[in-house]
Amino acid sequence: MTEAAIDKIFPLPAEEGVGDARIAELYSASAEPTWLRVNFVSSIDGAATRQGLSGGLSGDADHRVFDILRSLCDVVLVGAGTVRAEGYGAMRVDEVSQRARREAGMTVHPVFAIVSASLDLDPASPIFHEAPERPIVVTTERSRQDTREALAEVADVLICGEERVEPRQLVEGLVARGLSRIHCEGGPHLFGDLIAAGAVDELCLTIGATLEGGVASRISAGAAPILPVGMRLAHVLQSDGTLLLRYVKRG
Repeated sequence: MTEAAIDKIFPLPAEEGVGDARIAELYSASAEPTWLRVNFVSSIDGAATRQGLSGGLSGDADHRVFDILRSLCDVVLVGAGTVRAEGYGAMRVDEVSQRARREAGMTVHPVFAIVSASLDLDPASPIFHEAPERPIVVTTERSRQDTREALAEVADVLICGEERVEPRQLVEGLVARGLSRIHCEGGPHLFGDLIAAGAVDELCLTIGATLEGGVASRISAGAAPILPVGMRLAHVLQSDGTLLLRYVKRG
């Protein structure tokens, strides 16, 4: 390991407040006006889930950075399958993050954008009715018109593609709404589509200190890009064996 690489490894600040501000500073270092960050957790041996859920792999350090990353974005982007599997509710951040967002001139809470080609979503869900910011549903021209109309009562419906959600159209549609700092929390198929489209600017990956074995999936699935996407290591945070890696696209 080179000296430059060693300089990028930091202990996760133990104290909250000042420590959280330092973490936020590390993850805020981006000069680009528009970026798409993806956040995942996996085990040492590459499992993306435990008993079918990613939440089982997450510990205190991951939860802490997970919350901070949400506080830094305009919109949280998630595939509908992950929303259902992981039990998402309305998109909210804690009071500390709310204050920081107000001071930065951002909305108090990030917007929640849900990607669903089939529109298997319940308009009566608390995700919509308890949302502090009006959510966005991203879908296709082939989705059912009656379901789109029902969801349009509780969310903005964004059509991005004919049969599949096209990542580039998705990003352009969010940016057109002033949501240029995009934070994606999965799932694997959405991540795979974003990789294939060359839309991923950054990956934040937590490596939990466990060996899971079994047949758990990878963090990405689906089509591969024409060429591998080169990334560079921006920094590593470490806490009790857990590594929190931040990779950014090579310029």
